[in-house]
Amino acid sequence: MGKAVSIDFGLKRTGLAISDESRIFAFGLETVDSKNLMNFLVDLRDKEQFTTIVLGMPKRLNNEDSHVSENVRLLKDALEKQFMGVEVVLLDERFTSKMASASMHSAGASKKQKKQKGLVDKVSATIILQSYLGQ
Repeated sequence: MGKAVSIDFGLKRTGLAISDESRIFAFGLETVDSKNLMNFLVDLRDKEQFTTIVLGMPKRLNNEDSHVSENVRLLKDALEKQFMGVEVVLLDERFTSKMASASMHSAGASKKQKKQKGLVDKVSATIILQSYLGQ
């Protein structure tokens, strides 16, 4: 079946998570500068041989596109061209940042950790992936 990778894309930073081989668990992987995302994924593919990319699709509460939605669509197209044979799935990511902050709070994260946007992005990617795996 192969591993799945999720992406919580942002214009500055991108959070990433990866599944286990059985696609049961999602694990936070990394937060990378968005301009380095494609190179990171190429290297990751060589190591992990993932077969699915789950891309968080940002929407507003009223289901309209956010200011980043068009960038995510462009990223999806670029990923499909770069990784032939890898399924690229869009998944609604509304509330993942709030869920990430809440889960960090529940886990006892310090105030300093909660303010680290990169950590929130990585946890958000993990929530996106776990949501996909649970479908």
